[in-house]
Amino acid sequence: MESQMYEDKEDSVFNCYQRAHQNTLESYPAFIALLLSSGLGYPLTASTFGMIWVVGRVFYSLGYYSGDPRKRMRGMWHMAGLLGLLATTCVFGCRLALSL
Repeated sequence: MESQMYEDKEDSVFNCYQRAHQNTLESYPAFIALLLSSGLGYPLTASTFGMIWVVGRVFYSLGYYSGDPRKRMRGMWHMAGLLGLLATTCVFGCRLALSL
């Protein structure tokens, strides 16, 4: 018996779960790097944006699991958390550069 990594059916629930998981894994390194770097300067703000990202990813994944592409958009506000971390990291970097 040969095992398969993917299911052949296009509308497979397994594929929806796997794609949502892979999508999260692709954005996770950027999230961790931004969370760490912004947390050095602004720990409370960084943790708030981090929680926005985590909760948004949960809603995004739950929408993705349904198989309906429109439901995925319910959690797209996780990008607000990521952009907030990026802005906080930039402010912290500029503050460090100007203090030298």
